[in-house]
Amino acid sequence: MDKQQRRHLTKWLKQQGKLAKKWLLITIGLGVLSTLFLLGQAALLASILHNIIIENVDKHQLVSSFIGLAVMIVGRALCTWGREIAGYRCGEAVRLYIRQQILDKLRDLGPAYIKGKPAGTWAALLLEQVEEMQEFFSRYLPQMSLAVFIPFLILVVVFPTNWAAGLIFLITAPLVPLFMALVGMKAADANKKNFKALQRLSGHFYDRLQSMTTIRLFHRAEAETELLRGASEVLRKSTMDVLRIAFLSSAVLEFFTSISIAITAVYFGFSYIGELNFGYYGAGLTLFTGLFVLVLAPEFYQPLRDLGTFYHAKAQALGAAESIVEFLDADVEAAKSGTTPLSTPDNIVITAHELEVFSPEKTKLVGPISFTLDANQTTALVGPSGAGKTSLINAILGFLPYSGSLQINGVEVKELDLRQWRSNISWVGQNPLLVNGSIYDNIVLGQQNISQQDVAKALQDAFAADFVESHGLDYHISDRSGGLSVGQAQRLALARAMLQNGQFWLLDEPTASLDAHSEKLVAKALADNTIGKTTLMVTHQLEHLKQVENILVMNAGQIVQSGQYDAIKDSGLFAQMLSSKIEIDNENKGNLDA
Repeated sequence: MDKQQRRHLTKWLKQQGKLAKKWLLITIGLGVLSTLFLLGQAALLASILHNIIIENVDKHQLVSSFIGLAVMIVGRALCTWGREIAGYRCGEAVRLYIRQQILDKLRDLGPAYIKGKPAGTWAALLLEQVEEMQEFFSRYLPQMSLAVFIPFLILVVVFPTNWAAGLIFLITAPLVPLFMALVGMKAADANKKNFKALQRLSGHFYDRLQSMTTIRLFHRAEAETELLRGASEVLRKSTMDVLRIAFLSSAVLEFFTSISIAITAVYFGFSYIGELNFGYYGAGLTLFTGLFVLVLAPEFYQPLRDLGTFYHAKAQALGAAESIVEFLDADVEAAKSGTTPLSTPDNIVITAHELEVFSPEKTKLVGPISFTLDANQTTALVGPSGAGKTSLINAILGFLPYSGSLQINGVEVKELDLRQWRSNISWVGQNPLLVNGSIYDNIVLGQQNISQQDVAKALQDAFAADFVESHGLDYHISDRSGGLSVGQAQRLALARAMLQNGQFWLLDEPTASLDAHSEKLVAKALADNTIGKTTLMVTHQLEHLKQVENILVMNAGQIVQSGQYDAIKDSGLFAQMLSSKIEIDNENKGNLDA
């Protein structure tokens, strides 16, 4: 990590800290107040010892001083307690904001970009790396101010008391931040490597966890265990490097502060035995002065030591912020929503002319192609795997960049208000995603002002009412549709799309994974609910396309055929696909008969 990048990341982190300025000021204010209590505590303690040892004052006459000392100690304790709470609140507010930024960016980028990295990588970015910033905002950032204010206050009090001790403090103090900075640059690089290793391990582990059944069936468990062991070893070494630097920095700071305090103690020792006769103003050196300064000596260096201790928090935050800032600053064309509202959303017409679709890395995936999806018409998109169907859909949804023209009701997708455009889409995919929650939560999916009558009607129209009544709307569904069959999950996803009530329906293999009974129910529900709606259906079920108004056949990123079923069934790629489908069906039928 070069200096310019380190400065950029530090500036970004401090900008985020302004979001919790109130808590930050409270933390600093309590730290300064604690210093004032400290000065009072040191003065009272030195006064008590001076009166008892030198002046031979009876301790009963010092009751008020003892009470004052107790008040000062309690005051410092309360300030420390308040600093911890305010510091935590400061870090919490900033972490919540950064997580919201990441989630908003992920939502804008869409699935095409997100699938480019393992799910575990995103989890590490959103959870572990953001969490590592807590101590930067709760401890290091306020300590930067306190490391200036507290020594300054102590110097203001010490110099009028003994200028030699104040000079020792003033000369030795810069050594602490100097060595702290030297060690810190190495710590930032070590933390960066550690976070990269953590991302790789998280992504690898999560992917293998999802694929555990496949791994065991293919007897790859031992091989994958070795891969995980290797990734874990890389993380272990990088973590130990971070810890080694952290302990080294603490040892260096402790050494220099101890030397500085020892110099102060030696000065007073030689002064008391008459070897040094400078540093005080006219009057002789009293026990009060020596005790007062020596009590304050460790506290003078303590804020600098704390800053050095918390410097590893800055190094951690810089290492974590690099990936986060890189992600938030990613210039992805498809993530830039326009402001033009969708005109006449009740009649969706999609037109493409010389359209080329690109990946986030600018690799061409589709095109050039031209087509039109007419209003209130169903269009089927067919083709072999890898033909570019999914990429085309992602471009229509605004998730992938493109060149040429792709218009929704005469407005380029680049210029559209994508949030409004997507609110007019009802989507049913091949593998319905049901989140961890109740059936009701999965149907409404955060929509407001949805009545029970609307939910009941959607379930009825999706042929899901029977099994929902037996389970109840409060029936809990675990991640990845756990607790339901594929057919039941698909019908709930269909009910959810009906509640969306979009004018444009996007169907991506909605019946591919269903048994014959569920397929029939879902197909009928789709046919009933897409009447009078613009519909784009991606499918391999070619025999169901006889009633479709238009069919687009894709291959290698190009539209190679288009037209109605009867017009294209006897020629080209569609005829080949239809023939292959018939042969496969006959083979399956023969196997069943056998």
